[in-house]
Amino acid sequence: MQPLQGKHFLIFVGDGYEDLELWYPKYRMIEAGAGVTVAGHEGGAKYTGKNGYPCVSDAAIELMESADFNGVIVPGGWMPDKLRRDDKVKELVHEFAGAGKLVAAICHGGWIPISAGVYPGIRVTGSPGIKDDLINAGAVWEDAPVVVDGHFVSSRKPDDLPQFCEGILQAMGVATAGAA
Repeated sequence: MQPLQGKHFLIFVGDGYEDLELWYPKYRMIEAGAGVTVAGHEGGAKYTGKNGYPCVSDAAIELMESADFNGVIVPGGWMPDKLRRDDKVKELVHEFAGAGKLVAAICHGGWIPISAGVYPGIRVTGSPGIKDDLINAGAVWEDAPVVVDGHFVSSRKPDDLPQFCEGILQAMGVATAGAA
């Protein structure tokens, strides 16, 4: 069964991304039938994860249009702290949120929706290291493996990846057994 057939997701990449937080959701969405585009500052560039795993981007962020996707998935690591300074990244996330499309962030990935200004009043979780940042951005903090608030999905760490992906499926309207 491919419940996400015809859906397409954008995943951001940059040096210092959390390896598992990019690859696990990417393959889980593909397994569910979705298309995935991994975009970095440069298309076709090789980025190295925190643990050394390489990822070659499919496209350049500056060429991405939110209308071409059903949502965005933001891995953590050190990458989000750099990418959140990119106006195009913030614009894309703001557009996804405004259109009611999926905005999913795990661990330090929450920094990007914070900088895009889309978290006020939204229930979220994330790495305890950015808890204060999330609260200061107006989000409602919950300490849980996954928090689904409408089209927003968030998780804390790599150990939460199964629940994170279940939360994404739930937010996309796919019945699941484990998301909160």
